[in-house]
Amino acid sequence: MDTSKGKCIVISAPSGAGKTSIVHYLLQQDLGLSFSVSACSRNPRKNEQNGVDYYFLSVNEFKSKIKNNEFVEWEEVYPNNFYGTLKSEIIKIWNQGKTVIFDVDVFGGMNLKEQFHENALSIFICPPSLQILEERLRSRSTESEEKIQTRMHKAKEEMKMANRFDNILENNDLENTCMQAKELVESFLKQ
Repeated sequence: MDTSKGKCIVISAPSGAGKTSIVHYLLQQDLGLSFSVSACSRNPRKNEQNGVDYYFLSVNEFKSKIKNNEFVEWEEVYPNNFYGTLKSEIIKIWNQGKTVIFDVDVFGGMNLKEQFHENALSIFICPPSLQILEERLRSRSTESEEKIQTRMHKAKEEMKMANRFDNILENNDLENTCMQAKELVESFLKQ
């Protein structure tokens, strides 16, 4: 895949830091962005739709696509819980003349930046604190205590990676963070 064909915006954060809300905001602006639907091997959450929120694949389907080199990047986030970006998804968006926007975990974000270099703007969304992050995860009421603890452990590791991104935005106030992200994206797209 020719990674110089188009631009992309990479929004990454620990789970619960607000990246999905920021991506939704950016998509509502008139910036010529199109969401890259990631593939994953987990079950859909309530209100998630296949092909809209994620491409929900079985573990075997995901492994088959890895073997066939169909991903730009992928990782096993938790045991048998894979996430990845399909090459076909990016090509489809670029062929529409749009800029790809990704909502990915921190390690996926670093992998994408490594693939797309200067054609990618990478933004790390930082929670105000780990305590606030844990409160946000708990308020979702979508995960077990074990999953919350796993996500918190991962978040501590991910926070150490923030300086590997082009920009870091602390999400104290969602509206303000969205406006800051929009300014960064507009500036990048003018280059």
